Amino acid sequence: MGPVRSLRRTNPLTVIVGVVLCIVIFIFILQPSNSDPPARKAAAASNPLSPPTSPFRKQNEQANGKRIPPPVVHYHMNNLTSSSDPVGNRETVLILTPLAKFYQEYWDNLLRLSYPHELITLAFIIPKNREGNAATAALQEQITKTQKSGPEKKRFASIIIERQDFEPPLVSQTETERHKMENQKSRRAAMSRARNSLLFTTLGPSTSWVLWLDADIVETPPTLIQDLAAHNKPIIVPNCFQRFTDPKTRKRAERPYDFNSWQDSETAQKLAEGMGKDDILLEGYAQMATYRTLMAYMADNNEGLEQEVNLDGVGGTALLVKAEVHRDGAMFPPFPFYNLIETEGFAKMAKRLGWSSFGLPNYKVYHYNE
Repeated sequence: MGPVRSLRRTNPLTVIVGVVLCIVIFIFILQPSNSDPPARKAAAASNPLSPPTSPFRKQNEQANGKRIPPPVVHYHMNNLTSSSDPVGNRETVLILTPLAKFYQEYWDNLLRLSYPHELITLAFIIPKNREGNAATAALQEQITKTQKSGPEKKRFASIIIERQDFEPPLVSQTETERHKMENQKSRRAAMSRARNSLLFTTLGPSTSWVLWLDADIVETPPTLIQDLAAHNKPIIVPNCFQRFTDPKTRKRAERPYDFNSWQDSETAQKLAEGMGKDDILLEGYAQMATYRTLMAYMADNNEGLEQEVNLDGVGGTALLVKAEVHRDGAMFPPFPFYNLIETEGFAKMAKRLGWSSFGLPNYKVYHYNE
């Protein structure tokens, strides 16, 4: 009979520590990795039914293969601010762009905006035609570069791309064709439909500001959002100019571009009185002299960039709107509204709702020159 070896009892504390350690390791292995910083993680949507301006990340399935049911989320709209200090108050901005043609300068200018990109959602609506397909491909290429491999501080909170569910009225999107007087009613009605579709499908309950920025705006100050918001106005628009080479001097110069920001005149009001309900007033055409005071011609180098003027009509090349204005019902009429349409009709509708429009004649943004 061999020697008998004594068996030492295992200490219960050692067993408990071992079990706890195994559980911690198990949880660590199963926990999904996420390299996003806390600010971005907090803004992520938890399910597909969350607001469209929140980036969505899929949940892990439960053991039985079923997804976790969507939560009930409470939004305290009275706590939502749109103030003169949007950065300090961490206010979210929704940049909306109807896009028929992609300009690299537009995207480069977006990336230069100094407003915290984690507070910005971009949304685009693009026509379903050959030119729209090319624009979509070019846009998606830049989005991939920025959102996947670009610097973290350049990445936006989320990006939404929509395709129009109606045909554009103009086959050509050249500047000459777009600005023909006979094309204005159909073109701007289609623009209104596109703007409204984009707005109604992307405006979330946490959005403080909406910046309408045309796809051919290629140069703005990097502080565009902060500068416009600092005025704390419900609707505010900068002056849109265009850089060009003067054929006489062969030197670089600039000229007014957007004539849709104006103060009304008695002449225009009398013209409207004599129009039918389906007719529209247009600005910037010699055939229809309205004698309105145009902000395009108010620019004065001797005055400061902060100078404000009251407006009755606004252009949409670059237009900052408090989100509550849109939530109140101000949209872009695709039909004659007091003989006005699109952005000018929007200013009129907002006025009827109690919101005033303002312009900055000396604060300039620049349109692409074809």
